[in-house]
Formats: sequence, C-alpha cells, structure tokens
Amino acid sequence: MADLTRTPASVADVWPLKTKKHPLIAAVDIAAGQPLYIDANGKANIADANGSAPANTYIGIAMQSIKAGQAVDAAVEGDVVGFDLSGLAYGAAVYVSNTAGELADAAGTATLLVGYVYPMTDPDRSKVLHLSKV
Repeated sequence: MADLTRTPASVADVWPLKTKKHPLIAAVDIAAGQPLYIDANGKANIADANGSAPANTYIGIAMQSIKAGQAVDAAVEGDVVGFDLSGLAYGAAVYVSNTAGELADAAGTATLLVGYVYPMTDPDRSKVLHLSKV
C-alpha cells in the first residue's frame, strides 16, 4: 500500500455544483484533502484505516485547510483534484490509508473506500478522484 501525494493548496472540486458536501466543525487542525470521520462529539476528525480512529466511520474529504473549531466542508460525492493519481490506472480504487489523514492505493487494516480514478474529457484524459460514498 502506498500513500497518495496530495497538495492541499490544489484540492478543489471539479464540478462545484455537482459535489455533495457536508459542513462540519473541526475537532483538530485539518488540511485540505484529508479524509475525515465524525467523532463522538459530532465534530470532523482526521480518519485512518489502522484502527486508531473508529473503524468504518469515514465521511468525506476536507475541501479546505482550517483550524480546530472552524467549519470544514466534507465532500462525499463528486470529482476532486489535488492528488497525484499518475501512478494509478483509470478505474483504480482509492482508500483511506493506515496513515492518519492520508489516502492510499490499497485498503488499509479496515477497508474504507473513498472512490475511484476517473478520466476528464481533456485531450490528456487528466485523472481526478471520483468520490463515491457507499
């Protein structure tokens, strides 16, 4: 399993009007692109698949970098950029990593599917992360 490289300043939704997001209050400082879960206090916290965060509670991807106590949008469905997907095939699955706050190209200890690699319609068929909440 390899963690994906993310560039927080580049994390954005490709089609803002088609992206489904949930606003939450952050329990901790969060960087754009980090996977989130809802903690026992009803706040967004950084997810992992290694068992230290509650299992099977991934909710979405942070769409902005914020400080604890601020509102954050968790994208749950839609197309997102800001991740290096160049080493993955179109249609490849993307998961929450065992590393807290990261995504990976294979399932961690808990299988927390985030979405799939999809092509854009540009001549290069740029790869985007298609979030698919299951």
